[in-house]
Amino acid sequence: MRATIFHAPGQVTVEDRPSPFAGPGEVRLRVAAASLCASDVRVYRGEKHAEPGVIPGHEVSGVVDQVGEGVTEVAEGDRVILCPIVACNRCRFCLLGRRNRCTERRTLGYDLDGGFAEYLRVPAEIVSTGHVIRVPDALPLDLAAITEPAACTLASLELCEVGAGTSMAILGAGPMGLMHLLLGRALGAGPIIVSEPVAERRALASRWGADLVLDPAVDDVRAAVRDATGDGADAVIVSVGLGSLVAPALDLVRPQGVVNLFAGFPKGAPPVPFDPNLVHYGEVVLTGSQNATTDQYRRTAQLLGHVPHMDELLTNRYLIEDAPEAYSARLALSGLKSLVEFPGVDER
Repeated sequence: MRATIFHAPGQVTVEDRPSPFAGPGEVRLRVAAASLCASDVRVYRGEKHAEPGVIPGHEVSGVVDQVGEGVTEVAEGDRVILCPIVACNRCRFCLLGRRNRCTERRTLGYDLDGGFAEYLRVPAEIVSTGHVIRVPDALPLDLAAITEPAACTLASLELCEVGAGTSMAILGAGPMGLMHLLLGRALGAGPIIVSEPVAERRALASRWGADLVLDPAVDDVRAAVRDATGDGADAVIVSVGLGSLVAPALDLVRPQGVVNLFAGFPKGAPPVPFDPNLVHYGEVVLTGSQNATTDQYRRTAQLLGHVPHMDELLTNRYLIEDAPEAYSARLALSGLKSLVEFPGVDER
């Protein structure tokens, strides 16, 4: 089979690899689509670790085409997505149903082979824990491939208790900031204010339903958020891994509101200065969110096809031979989500 291989930061190639087979407890996925994550780009830049020689791709959809001995959870022909976490099922978080917080977790695309290949062997630990999730018949598998980042977004919004009438400020209108906008609007949030320095992305945020779109280089974001909300946003989402956004985020939230550092930050980045009195006297919750629970994956798979504009996030599409170009596009901020797809897999 043809597969994309990560060798080292800045080194990604497309090569022949032996096609995997499903062993006992495992299934094999014929990959339909796999999308590139900001974390994959951080690996490419050398800001995050992945095993040399691994096949990237943890945002993946496909069709089960081989079932190993003893598997009863899924069947050949099932259209599925994966929660890409291999959990220990012993630590306190696993026992609480929060395998995304597993202290010994391994992840497809970083520690184990992922979906940037024609076939993916799904480990028995993923199958047995219900991390192979069927998707609705009406959901196209290219869109299903972004269930993972959408589930992470849902986890972020639920952590911030976003619902009908929740005011939100989103710092950054890249793929994940825009996904927060779309899912936040689907949950009934409003007003939603977006701050983004790139004009093209501000235009998208406006067209996709933001109540107010600001250019932080020109606009007084704090004054605009106060004017729109009264005393600050209920929830502020930092969707870009820039330490310089933490202090402004704390300046935008209302007393007893929530600031979520959703994006990952580069290791070794300078310390982030902010006024701790904004947290103390404002009784502000400063938190972060990372990945999602299995239940959030399941609910996201049901929700995804009903969210307007979600499919428009898939701007850059590549065949497997051109997969390295997906990294180049993201580095150049070209488009939004980059997708490696395998035509014909979803034919029914």
